[in-house]
Amino acid sequence: MSWRPQYRSSKFRHVFGKPANKENCYDGVPITKSVHDNHFCAVNPRFIAVVTECAGGGAFLIIPIHQTGKIDPHHPRVCGHRGNVLDIKWNPFDDFSIASGSEDSTVKIWDIPKHGMMKNITTAKKELQGHSRRVGLIEWHPTAGNVLFSAGYDYKIMVWNLDTPDQIIKNPVKTISVHSDVVLSMSFNTDGSLLATSCKDKKLKVIDLHTGFVLQEANCKSHKASKVVFLGNLKKLISTGTSRWNNRQIALWDQDDLSVPLLEEDLDGSSGVPFPFYDPDTHMLYVAGKGDGNIRYYEISFEKPYLQFLAEYRSYLTQKGMGIMPKRGLDVSSCEVFRFYKLVTTKSIIEPLSMIVPRRSESYQEDIYPMTAGSEPAMTAEEWFKGVHKDPVLMSLKPGSKNSQSIPLVTAREPLSLLEPKRFQNRIEQLEVASIQERLEQKGTKEERLEDKIQSKTRPAFSNGCDLSECAPPKTENELLQMFYRQQEEIRRLRELLGQRDVRVKQLELEIKNIRNCPGSC
Repeated sequence: MSWRPQYRSSKFRHVFGKPANKENCYDGVPITKSVHDNHFCAVNPRFIAVVTECAGGGAFLIIPIHQTGKIDPHHPRVCGHRGNVLDIKWNPFDDFSIASGSEDSTVKIWDIPKHGMMKNITTAKKELQGHSRRVGLIEWHPTAGNVLFSAGYDYKIMVWNLDTPDQIIKNPVKTISVHSDVVLSMSFNTDGSLLATSCKDKKLKVIDLHTGFVLQEANCKSHKASKVVFLGNLKKLISTGTSRWNNRQIALWDQDDLSVPLLEEDLDGSSGVPFPFYDPDTHMLYVAGKGDGNIRYYEISFEKPYLQFLAEYRSYLTQKGMGIMPKRGLDVSSCEVFRFYKLVTTKSIIEPLSMIVPRRSESYQEDIYPMTAGSEPAMTAEEWFKGVHKDPVLMSLKPGSKNSQSIPLVTAREPLSLLEPKRFQNRIEQLEVASIQERLEQKGTKEERLEDKIQSKTRPAFSNGCDLSECAPPKTENELLQMFYRQQEEIRRLRELLGQRDVRVKQLELEIKNIRNCPGSC
């Protein structure tokens, strides 16, 4: 007998969408009318960039993030392309650098003045010339600085090294030619060693970026994929597309076996392309359809059923594209865990939409803000092209925290023996690290004792999932089923508690490594 609990405890079960009021929207923006299936918007904590409609060539606006309200019709633009701009992406490690791909077959890198744009920018910092047809997608590498990927209508993915003095770069470092049609989306895993792509031929591919070989390929007849995204370190993929009956659909895949999807779920019968957005910090998946105003959001779990529907945000304002604010730009005081910027062409506005976890306390909520990817690259472009893989450099979002500086991520590939004193160079370092470890252990012991006291006061004792006050043997089949359900719920709760303890252990390890690597402590 298979049983799925009707109620599942989750700290994100009550997440809701809060649209900005009219004063905090961006009004009068001439949003592009292009039918290309892209986001047409890119956001960082300083600026919002949006592709605009213009005559002759392609252009996009750069608006300071706090300059809300009515936008000047003569606002300066970035207008150096000879064809329509199809995609724009901010450099994740430089808030003043943005890349754009265009129908003129080029990719250009632009430097934005720190004080904002006072006049039109027509000269790019760098121009990448390699594609023979228009460039539809661009993506920055998630951990290596100045490494850019571009996908064109010539069915090629090109890898560029921007750490060169040349203004015009005609030859990419590497070209990946494994697709037989137009690439529709690209997504990296956490350390940037693998690339997942979806293609117009409805096939999914997982590609090793250093060898250029296809590790896995999916050709499922029941699911026609259009967009794909890696689910962080879960070794899974989520794709959105259509079913064989033309219903919009999402599918979950194991990255090591794309022969059959782990899960398929139909959404509705609309025709707009569904865009997936994944938050690796909260394990939440957002699905926003192009041409409608609804956003569904789910929680991803490590075990079956994997995908748990949470709620749906509904709006009559339909979106043409979406921009996403990086985690370091969110308002943690209001428990904001995600922020969209919706392009509403019917009203020529950009509407911010905040996804908020309702909490009564106004203090910093550490349980919903774990260490997240920071603004520092983990390695240089030269290191990555030599075959080095590094996880992203993490940072804390806690205001005024000493850990607000970036610290490296500890992964399973890095053994705990790295923290042993015998590996350090001198006796002083051994004593320092030993004292730090002792203080952290004492802190962890005090926290565990406090948690045990709270739990002993607020939760009754359980034995095999049953309250000790109700340990009488079941007399009917209904009582037996209820006891079985309680036992399953207790097992699930203990697994979540174990996972929280593992996260706490990793955070303590990161603190040890951060203090050890800090120049001021040596």
